[in-house]
Order: sequence, then C-alpha cells, then structure tokens
Amino acid sequence: MQQNKSQKTALVAEVAAKAKESKALVFANFKGVSVKDITALRRSLRETGSSWQVLKKTLLSRALGEVGVKVDARGLDGQIGVAFSSDEVAAAKTIADFLKANKESTLSIVGGSLGSEALSVEAVKALAKLPSRDELRAQLVGTLQAPVSGFVRTLSGNLAGLVRVLGAVRDSKGV
Repeated sequence: MQQNKSQKTALVAEVAAKAKESKALVFANFKGVSVKDITALRRSLRETGSSWQVLKKTLLSRALGEVGVKVDARGLDGQIGVAFSSDEVAAAKTIADFLKANKESTLSIVGGSLGSEALSVEAVKALAKLPSRDELRAQLVGTLQAPVSGFVRTLSGNLAGLVRVLGAVRDSKGV
C-alpha cells in the first residue's frame, strides 16, 4: 500500500517515539519467515513488554536519526523488522529463544542498539545471554538471604543439639 507524505511523517514520528522510550532495539531480517512464525514472535515479545514493527529501511533510518540512535538501517541486510524493548535484554533474549526453538526459521539478527549506541550481531547475541532484570533481582535476593538463612540454621542446630543433650541427661538420671 502506497503511503502519502503525511502518513510517512506520522509513522516516522511514531517509530521515533517508540525508539526514544526503548532501552534496546534489535533488528532482524525476516525475509522468508512465515506469518505464523512472525505472529508467534510478536506474541512472545509482547509477553516480555517488547514490541515488533516492520517498516521500510529509509523510514526506520530517519526515525532513528531523529532520536540520535547511531544505526544506519539502510545498511542492514534483507527485510528488516525491529523489536523495541523497555528492558535491556528482553527483546534480544526473546528473539534468541525463538531462533533456538525454530531452527528451520530464516529469521536472523542483523544488529541492534543499546541506548543510542549501535550493536553488532555478536553483541546482540551476547546481550541475549545475560540474565533478565527479574533473574538478577532473584539472584540478589538469594545472595542477601543466604547469610541470614545460614545463621538461622546454625542457631537452630545449636538449640536442637542442646535439647538432645538435656534429654540425654534427663534419661540418664531417670527423671
């Protein structure tokens, strides 16, 4: 469908606003990917608070330029879809998980950005391997809780030992 200039301007403004709100962007070549697979990917991204949008490289490049993201979308290979993520790793992790689950898929990561800085394919894949914010919080809580739990177990062990000794003394005196 042909878009007129005002529609393109509105689309660029919308994409620029999404890019500005996002902490990370992941660019993927979706050429040859079925509609069913793209729909599944969109659903997975939505569950993590991310979104997926397909648009022409020139419009994407213009929108990214407006918000200071240092990525030239015109230089990316294939038909480009962009995942917008409010979390630094959510979109990268979701797309990487999708690729693991759908090994026959032709979807491929072609780049990304973290804040305003461009990321290579390798950097996006490394980002996908990092734990999510919720996983980091769980690790922090576990780390903070471990000394307290150990202390409680030690105290309860000492008290249980004392009770057993007192019980043995009582039994030996025949009380």
